[in-house]
Amino acid sequence: MFDGLQFQHWQPRLRDDGFVVLTLDRADQRVNALSAAVLEELEQAVERIAIGKPKGVVIISGKQAGFVPGADISEFQEFDAKGIVHDRIRAGQGILQKLAELPVPTVCAIHGHCMGGGTELALACDYRIATSDESTRIGLPEVKLGIYPGWGGSVRLPPLVGAPAAMDMMLTGRGLSAKAARGIGLVDKVVEPAVLLDAAIELGRRGTTRPFKQRALGWATNIWPTRQVLAPILVKQVSRKARKEHYPAPFSLIETWRRSGGTVDARLKAEAKSVARLAQTPTARNLVRVFFLQERLKGLGGKEHGIQHVHVVGAGVMGGDIAAWSALKGFDVTLEDREMKYIEPALQRADKLYAKKVKDDARRSETRARLVADVAGEGVAKADLVIEAIFENLEAKQALYAKAEASLKPDATLASNTSSIALDELAADLKAPERFAGLHFFNPVSMMPLVEIVRHEKMDEATQKRLAAFCRAIGKLPVPVAGSPGFLVNRILMPYLLEAMTCHSEGVPGPVIDKTAVKFGMPMGPIELADTVGLDVAASVGKILADFLGLPIPKGLESKLEHGKRGRKDGEGFYVWEDGKAKKPEVPKEYRAPEDLEDRLILPFVNEAVACWHEGVVEDADLLDAGVIFGTGFAPFRGGPITYARSAGPAKLKARLEQLAGRHGDRFAPRPGWDELIAAGTDSPGP
Repeated sequence: MFDGLQFQHWQPRLRDDGFVVLTLDRADQRVNALSAAVLEELEQAVERIAIGKPKGVVIISGKQAGFVPGADISEFQEFDAKGIVHDRIRAGQGILQKLAELPVPTVCAIHGHCMGGGTELALACDYRIATSDESTRIGLPEVKLGIYPGWGGSVRLPPLVGAPAAMDMMLTGRGLSAKAARGIGLVDKVVEPAVLLDAAIELGRRGTTRPFKQRALGWATNIWPTRQVLAPILVKQVSRKARKEHYPAPFSLIETWRRSGGTVDARLKAEAKSVARLAQTPTARNLVRVFFLQERLKGLGGKEHGIQHVHVVGAGVMGGDIAAWSALKGFDVTLEDREMKYIEPALQRADKLYAKKVKDDARRSETRARLVADVAGEGVAKADLVIEAIFENLEAKQALYAKAEASLKPDATLASNTSSIALDELAADLKAPERFAGLHFFNPVSMMPLVEIVRHEKMDEATQKRLAAFCRAIGKLPVPVAGSPGFLVNRILMPYLLEAMTCHSEGVPGPVIDKTAVKFGMPMGPIELADTVGLDVAASVGKILADFLGLPIPKGLESKLEHGKRGRKDGEGFYVWEDGKAKKPEVPKEYRAPEDLEDRLILPFVNEAVACWHEGVVEDADLLDAGVIFGTGFAPFRGGPITYARSAGPAKLKARLEQLAGRHGDRFAPRPGWDELIAAGTDSPGP
């Protein structure tokens, strides 16, 4: 059947029972990303199958890493640069449509990750079977790249599982477990990994009849009248989380689905036209860039870290949560504090985390057993990595290090979770400063993806690589930064937060400040963020950086702290908090925000980012943008503060800062670096 064909990426095999097994094992990559070459070979195989008419076809992965992570995003950028995105989308659609039209049963056998184009490939098959392994996840995350499924995913999924479930998958980009996918009808059967191929052959041989309720839901929620009713509801739901001008893809998906009917080909054409248009927007280009920045951070340390036992000193919110997260990710962890009463709250928080993250009772018990209270500090001598997470006091930290070094293994690494103290000062009295670094996590540890690896003059390069590999092992993104006060994220964030508090002290309502920042693209307003971080933490870091950067401390902040109003943790700060949510006061309808409010909030942020780039706080502008996006949530669709400055025009922004300095004070004076940005010829629009 396949005589004369030479495949690089596919391994076709005709079995004695008449079934063809197509095994995808991309030759030049660790994972099966769907490149143009992979799809072209699939097309050749499908054309031969259409002629040969075997008993059936099973598509399966030859990679241990999983099925298919999606399309080859690097090619996506090339197609955009050449202006052939629409042509390539249509080509991909055509190949998968040939698969869908095969006159024999087709089964997609899924183990591990099945994302984006992989899921679209699966949808083009008659049946889908998946393993029950925890690594199996099925999703359509294209919305995170500023587009939506373009190889028929948005056409095939709604009739299969019903519009509500389909739209939830595509609009959120969330991956589903095999069980959840089976629950909505995306997967026909779930089996153990060992029997995946045999079960897939049996499914292809016998087929299956989808429950009437699923078939009825798929039909009823996709007919023209229903689409006209559901679409506005979906738009309203999306609008609560995203603005159309910032993230147009979800809105384009809903609108294309609402108005597109007729034949499959007509709907595929509408999908391709819409997705190709989205792919050429600044949002999509910036989000694709952010994807590659994330991949760069993942690759900084490799996989070898040689760490099994982690000892954390300090069981406060940060230390306790670092310990709990490390245990969740498979490390043996001891958690030290002065008395057991200080450790118990951390263990209770860990139990809540594991209840959410680990559904299997046995595995949850195993995870909890890896986290051990250690008042005596005996874990220091066993640890491969010791993380200090006590309060921000130089002398206290240095005393702790002196004690720890007496017990440390010769090859153990010592790290500090300090958020603001210069690393050279912390390392001044160490016997082995080359094995010491900052390892700065962000709160909440379970949600914030970034960890700053803070360098100092005497640190060994191997220490940085080891810590970067550890970060990846616990699912975090490492970014190496210089050890100056505030490092990268806090240094850039504090001028923004302090200016927001200053505006508040001048009478601008908190909700107005927050709304202005969210309108720009921030995930949370600065007043709500300050309350969330804790006004005590903001004040502590703010004082250090205020001296370093010459920034004023806002009026009223000390008074709140004196009255025990530290924000969310106390139930009151700038806002009153109930059940973890801020109760924002109503703003009088007649109130008008200052016309320069957005500039007062955002430009100090960008101004300090330019200074950090100029000083080399990180290796380059790309790492700076990545660190700030993943550390602060800075509007990803804008590509990061340096990319934003370039696209908005550095000369224009510098002039605006000078105007603000004349109006509000020297804190707005352009920091060093703007002239370099202007001289580099980056004043033209576009990223």
